[in-house]
Amino acid sequence: MFDSHVHIIDPRFPLVVNDDYEPEPFTVDDYEAETDGLGVVGGAVVTGSFQGTDQSYLLAALEELGHGWVGVTQLPVDATDDDISALDAAGVRALRFNLRRGVADISSLTEQAIRAHEVAGWHSEFYVDAGLLRSLEPIMSKLPAVSIDHLGMAEEAMPYLLDLVDRGARVKATGFGRISHDPVDAMRRIHAVNPEALMFGTDLPSTRAERRFDVSDLDLVADAVGGDLQAVLFQNARAWYREP
Repeated sequence: MFDSHVHIIDPRFPLVVNDDYEPEPFTVDDYEAETDGLGVVGGAVVTGSFQGTDQSYLLAALEELGHGWVGVTQLPVDATDDDISALDAAGVRALRFNLRRGVADISSLTEQAIRAHEVAGWHSEFYVDAGLLRSLEPIMSKLPAVSIDHLGMAEEAMPYLLDLVDRGARVKATGFGRISHDPVDAMRRIHAVNPEALMFGTDLPSTRAERRFDVSDLDLVADAVGGDLQAVLFQNARAWYREP
């Protein structure tokens, strides 16, 4: 498995209290213990809103996890091309925009996403409320490579999400405990548009979700994609994150 969505919360590094929420620690050791037996050979460590633009935790996590792991980061608005190149050399492969936890400057967001792709080939990942997704079309239409977190969050997002998939966007089959629509139905519809679009991830430690990842979530993926299970669990994400 290539786990496309993991949060590492290392108490050695600073956190940003967000909406009065501060997550419990979830270290690399915790992650490896919880996923023991799942055949994880790589994945993506995703920066959460509670980590701001700190890169120290991410670089430490990537070094500890080792080969096969990449990073997804948030950048300060004044990040330079050299900053992006240095992070890319350390294994970072994407930008994340968490629009559920704060209001973004749309023009700066678009500029930063385009620049990161031009400098290092990074794609942009969006965590966004279903009702807001369609309003981002002025951004989405300009970005060369995009993925959407957690199956778009709700049924309301699905028509536009499927349109994005048809135009090349990828979708994380993650966070089944935080979405309001049927994950199996959503995955079937996305997979029918583009079999390369879905990328499974555990979303551990499932911060603020109604329920935590469970091994039975893998059965839901299998029900949705049938014989393409290996692609959704491994090949699609590995290719998207440009892992050889």
